[in-house]
Amino acid sequence: MKACRNAILSGLLTLLPVLPGCVQQTAPRYEAPFQKVVQEAGKEVFPALVYIRAVRDELESGRNSAAAVSGSGVIITPGGEIVTNNHVIEKSSDIRVLLNDGRAFDAELVGTDKDTDLALLRLKLPSGDTTVFPCAEFAEIPAKEGDFVMALGAPWGLNRSVSIGIISCAGRYLPGHGEYSLWYQTDAAISPGNSGGPLINTDGKIVGINTLAMMAGGAVAFTIPASTVQVVIPRLRQYGKANWAWFGLRFQPLRDFDRNIYQPYDHGVMIDGTDVGSPARRAGIEANDLLVAVNGEPVTVMTGEELPELRRKLGLTPFGETVTFTVERAGKTLDFKVTAAEKGRVEGDELSLNGWDFTAKVINRFDNPNLYFYRSKGVFVYGVKPQGGAARGGLQKQDIIVSVNGRSITTLADLSEAYEAAEKNSS
Repeated sequence: MKACRNAILSGLLTLLPVLPGCVQQTAPRYEAPFQKVVQEAGKEVFPALVYIRAVRDELESGRNSAAAVSGSGVIITPGGEIVTNNHVIEKSSDIRVLLNDGRAFDAELVGTDKDTDLALLRLKLPSGDTTVFPCAEFAEIPAKEGDFVMALGAPWGLNRSVSIGIISCAGRYLPGHGEYSLWYQTDAAISPGNSGGPLINTDGKIVGINTLAMMAGGAVAFTIPASTVQVVIPRLRQYGKANWAWFGLRFQPLRDFDRNIYQPYDHGVMIDGTDVGSPARRAGIEANDLLVAVNGEPVTVMTGEELPELRRKLGLTPFGETVTFTVERAGKTLDFKVTAAEKGRVEGDELSLNGWDFTAKVINRFDNPNLYFYRSKGVFVYGVKPQGGAARGGLQKQDIIVSVNGRSITTLADLSEAYEAAEKNSS
């Protein structure tokens, strides 16, 4: 009791003002063990934390304009390789990086993958420069619910910031946000500018790359797990892209609460459909087939949380390799041989037509499936300048451009040639 009373009195005394003539005695500073853990973990990674500023070409407004964007990243190799988010640097013509010690460098893009929202940069060094940069390491053990974690980065452009929280969910499924990976959900504060920064554990190891956050309704943020990052980064380093294989299969888990779908099976995964012109459709796989095995290995997807693992496994298939899909259909078991194709780009190129006050973009089966349904090869109106000539003429976003002055248009090159010809005739 005496010890407790002394502790309470000591706490009260720190709140009282020091009276004139009194001698102020400063109590020794006490740091809780966990506070020291947080500080030491931060020290491990802060030297590798970087602030990224990029100049992005924006065409969605109907004209070519530049916009400055910022985010975070983390150095992962002594040679200056940096992991960040694709959305931090996509469509950028200039990338600059500020290191924790105040040094600044230009950076080059090594590779990027929109599907997982990951990108790999490399610091540009003068010829012969062998500078060794501080770098952070990835955690070997996956995070689990309740683990304490810290989000490092530059929220709202405020460099060298850290917030603390826990892993709220270690396997969050977010339909429409990354088909090849689950997410870590955390309540560590993540704001715009934190994107691309590391989420670290109390050992100072990277458990993920911060990517998404809900700006309302409390602290809810999402991080790409290190296990996914470590699969994608070597491929970006080797190919400049993730090089996902594509079969054109769409899956439906056996138990889907949101869609109120409950299939009467205890194995397999439903085929929800196949993409137009895909290897799976050409092979004969149909919607409502029950996929039960891939190359003889049983497959079961009861809930959405199990879908990314299956998609990633198929996505890592080497191009040109034949895969045997075993399905059950109308009481029969059927095998289909399907050859893995290159998924290719998931977003089309863009073109600015300043004289016509609009921008155009290539139709892409993944980025514009609704337009692809009508025209598998072509271009569409991406942006229209307000009050410009295109707007006054009636052009609208998402219009598919079929021809210009009688000239058939199927590619951006066709459109560019038609534009130049029209400009030449009008001059």
